Parts: sequence; C-alpha cells; structure tokens
Amino acid sequence: MSSLDPRAPLVLDTRELGRRPGVQRELVRDVEAPTELGIEVLHVPPGEQVHLDLRLEAVMEGVLVTGTAQATLVGECVRCLESIEDEIVVDLQELYVYDDIRHDQSDEDLDDEVSKLEDDLLDLEPLLRDAVVLALPFQPLCQDDCPGLCVECGARLADDPDHGHEAAIDPRWAGLQALQQDEQDED
Repeated sequence: MSSLDPRAPLVLDTRELGRRPGVQRELVRDVEAPTELGIEVLHVPPGEQVHLDLRLEAVMEGVLVTGTAQATLVGECVRCLESIEDEIVVDLQELYVYDDIRHDQSDEDLDDEVSKLEDDLLDLEPLLRDAVVLALPFQPLCQDDCPGLCVECGARLADDPDHGHEAAIDPRWAGLQALQQDEQDED
C-alpha cells in the first residue's frame, strides 16, 4: 500500500507510461506551493501558484522527470529589511526508481539518496523543495549595492546617502572637549 495520496497536487501518477522505456508524457500544471518552501528571509508564500512544466520519461530503472518550476518569491533584504518580491525559475531533474527493482548490497547504502516510485506514484515535493532552496541567494538583497542601515540610529542609508552622525566623544575625554570649546569661544 502506497503512503502517497494520488490526489495531492505534487504527487504524479506514472502508470500511463507503462514501464516501457522511451515513452514520454508532457505535463504542464499550476499547483499550490507547499508550506515553508524557501529560507527564512526569502520564500514562496504558502498557497502561491507554482507553474510546473515537466516531461516524464520511462527509462529502464524507473521514471526520469525533467523540466522547470516557476514561482513568485517574497522576503526581505538582509541589509536594510526592505521588502523583496521576485520570480524564480528552477530546473528540475530526478530519476525515480521503480520500487520493485531488486538492488544488491552496495545499493542499500544509497537507498536514502534514491527517489523511489511508490505504486507508480512519485512525490515531486522533495525535488521541488531542494531545487528552490538551492537556487535562492544565501543573503538576498533589494539591490546589489544596498548600503544597509545606519549602525547608530537604524536609518535606511539608501533613502539618505548623506546620512551621518558626529563622532561620539569618549566620556573620559569630555573635559578636554569643554576646554577646547572654551578656547574657540575666546578667539
């Protein structure tokens, strides 16, 4: 019995390929994005449409899935915390191995790394999640040269490029500063 729900949007049925190598099927569909698709500061909003353009091809070992996924990203710049909205297109490619093919002992170590078909069903979610997360920038920016925030007051430096503060005076030297000010007042 398969643990995959054939009605789930990212579960695909491969029965019509009939395990005949070379048989292909094109699949174009829009599905809702799974939750937590992305990283903390940049992600595909849950429920947002992900456009899939796929080709499923029967091969000797299983079903080869290739294609692209396109979605809208939202998040914030890691330097200035400004909102970011962008599009992402990722390439997908994965071989899903038939679940009834016998493997030798050396293959048992690789079982965790191999995507398997379950009763001719395949789950696209892990492949989609990996492709999107790996394609995202580690530190997303609103613009390549984002100057960030002022470390003293938190002002967004892109809004005020001439922003600045007077140099802070060490309280131990404040008395000398007062003497210097008195000399300037006398002159």
